[in-house]
Amino acid sequence: MKLKVFTKVKEMQEFCRAAKGAGKTIGLCPTMGALHEGHMTLMRAAKKAADVVVASVFVNPVQFAPGEDYEKYPRAFAADCALLEQEGVAAVFHPAPEEMYPDEFGSYVSVESHVTQVLEGARRPTHFRGVATVLTKLFAITGADRAFFGQKDAQQVAVVRSFVRDLNLPVEIVMVPICREASGLARSSRNAYLSGEERTAAAVLSRSLGRAKEAFAAGERDAKALKAAVTEELKKEPLARIDYVALTTFPALMETKTVTEESLLSLAVFIGATRLIDNVILEP
Repeated sequence: MKLKVFTKVKEMQEFCRAAKGAGKTIGLCPTMGALHEGHMTLMRAAKKAADVVVASVFVNPVQFAPGEDYEKYPRAFAADCALLEQEGVAAVFHPAPEEMYPDEFGSYVSVESHVTQVLEGARRPTHFRGVATVLTKLFAITGADRAFFGQKDAQQVAVVRSFVRDLNLPVEIVMVPICREASGLARSSRNAYLSGEERTAAAVLSRSLGRAKEAFAAGERDAKALKAAVTEELKKEPLARIDYVALTTFPALMETKTVTEESLLSLAVFIGATRLIDNVILEP
């Protein structure tokens, strides 16, 4: 199947309406491009769960704060299209910023619950407003029955499920497990910023989470002890600078002292100038 490329909202809407008119279900994989194997796991999950898979490749300006990496965020649309076609994706939506946010644009989706105020939200206060706004637009444009997101951005999944529920949007949000490199490093478009030495060092993120997961499997339930296991391992890597290590319930993202329910052990770490995130879900 040849990949169809749409750059206009109306074109994408017409394609998706035709598919739904033919009784097909639509699976949406929203991305910012610079696609890698992690993104392909989303496409494959969507293919199993929907009749027609569509992707978006759009570096969304409204989720970047001033001074963040919007301008230098990796872009490789031709390579992205080759990967999408190889996976049998039916269509990709690749709009210009002014197509999504024309001059008269003035409506934003603001999620004001606890899930946006902690972890990434505490450090990037405008980020999730931008995420919620662009995703609401993409859900409306495509009429997707299901949308697929990676667990690496587990807080984002919690946020999306929150506003989808609150706004009664008719789309199911599916979280796909983290895809990792052989070293354990979670695949991310931002890994392209890492030098060879930094890429080797970045494996400490998954290694530190693994230490805590081992302790959890051995019966440790104290949040302080589990976070300490992560921190101690991270501190062994000279190139790593810790932003945060957190243990919260999932998906409510409430801080917890003892793990008694499904919980998210998450971290953000600078490797050189590059900020990376990773997590594991702990289930008693």
